[in-house]
Amino acid sequence: MRRAAARRARVGTSLPFAVRVEGRLAGQVTVDNVVRGALRSGFLGYWIDGGLAGRGMGSLAVALVCDHAFGPAGLHRLQADIRPENTASRRLVERLGFTPEGLLRRYLDIDGEWRDHVTYALLADDLPGGALARWRERTGG
Repeated sequence: MRRAAARRARVGTSLPFAVRVEGRLAGQVTVDNVVRGALRSGFLGYWIDGGLAGRGMGSLAVALVCDHAFGPAGLHRLQADIRPENTASRRLVERLGFTPEGLLRRYLDIDGEWRDHVTYALLADDLPGGALARWRERTGG
C-alpha cells in the first residue's frame, strides 16, 4: 500500500500525508485521484487514531492538507465522500467549510455491500483566508 501511494505521489495523482503525534503514526490525510487540466480536483480521504478522536488533530491535519492542495498543489476543488452514519467525519468537513452536494447512492463496495455516501466539496475560493484560518476561528487555536 505504501509503495502504491508513493508511486501515485511521484506521478502527481496523489498527495499522501502521514499524521504523527508525539513521534508515532496517528493518522493519514490523502488527496487522491488528482486530476489536472481544466478540472484541477482531488478526492479527500483521512483517518485518525481513535485515541486522538475529538481532540482536533484530525481537523487540523485536514485543514493543513486543504491549504496545501489549494496553494502549492494548485487544485481548485476537493471532494470528500462520507458514509451518512459517520457523523463525526461529516461534522469535521462541515466545520472546515465543506458544502454538502448530494447523496451518492450505492457508491462504494464496502464489506461486501454497496454503501451510500454523502458528497461534500470545498473550492479554493470558498475560504479566502484558508482552511487553517477557519480551523483557528472555530477552535481558538
